[in-house]
Amino acid sequence: MPMKSYEQLLLQNKAWVEEKNNEDKDFFNRLAHTQKPEFLWIGCSDSRVSANEITGTAPGEVFVHRNIANMVVHSDMNMLSVLDYAVNVLEVKHVIVCGHYGCGGVLAAMSNKQIGLIDNWIRHIKDVYRMHLEELEVITDIKAKQDRFVELNVIEQVYDLGKTSIVQNAWQARGGPHVHGWVYDVANGIIKDLKVSMNSNEDMPDVYKFEKTTFTPVKK
Repeated sequence: MPMKSYEQLLLQNKAWVEEKNNEDKDFFNRLAHTQKPEFLWIGCSDSRVSANEITGTAPGEVFVHRNIANMVVHSDMNMLSVLDYAVNVLEVKHVIVCGHYGCGGVLAAMSNKQIGLIDNWIRHIKDVYRMHLEELEVITDIKAKQDRFVELNVIEQVYDLGKTSIVQNAWQARGGPHVHGWVYDVANGIIKDLKVSMNSNEDMPDVYKFEKTTFTPVKK
C-alpha cells in the first residue's frame, strides 16, 4: 500500500529531528526552556509564504500570526491576543506586516464574485480599495494595479497596528516596538521593504491617539 501524504510528513519530522540533533545536541533543550523572539510577523495564510523559511530564521526567532491577506482587524480577538502577548510579554522589538504579490484575498477583494463565508473577511480589504480608489482606478495595467493594491493593503495594516491601544501603550512605556510593512514576491523570493515604519503616534490623526495612561501590562 502506498504511503499516505500525511504519513510522509511524520517521516520528514523524524529526519528533521535527527538532522538538528546531529548539528546541535542542545537545540531542542534550548527551545523547550526559552522563547524570546525579537520579531512578531503578521503574514498571509498562503502556504508559499512561511515566515521562517523566507527570512532564513530558526524556530524561536519569530513569533507568528497569519490570516487571509495579513489583515489587522480591530475586532479580531485572535490577532489582538497574539499582538498583546508578543508586545507585552515577549516584548518584541519589531512587528512586521508582510503581504505578498498575487495574494488571493486581495485579488478577491478586487472582484465582485461571492465566495462564501470569507466574503465577510474580504470586505475589510475592499475598504482599503475604497480608501485608495483614486490612485488605483487610474492604473490601467491589471498586474500593476493588483501589486499596488497589495502594497497599499500592507501600509494600511501598519497604520491599523499603530491605532491599537496595545501598541500605543508600549510606545509610551518602552519606546517600542517598531512597526514595519513588507511585501514578498513569490516569483523571485525577494522581500520588498515598503519604507513605512512607525514607533510613535506623533504623525497619527488626533482622533486615533489614546491619552497617556499609567496602565502597566501584567506579565503572564
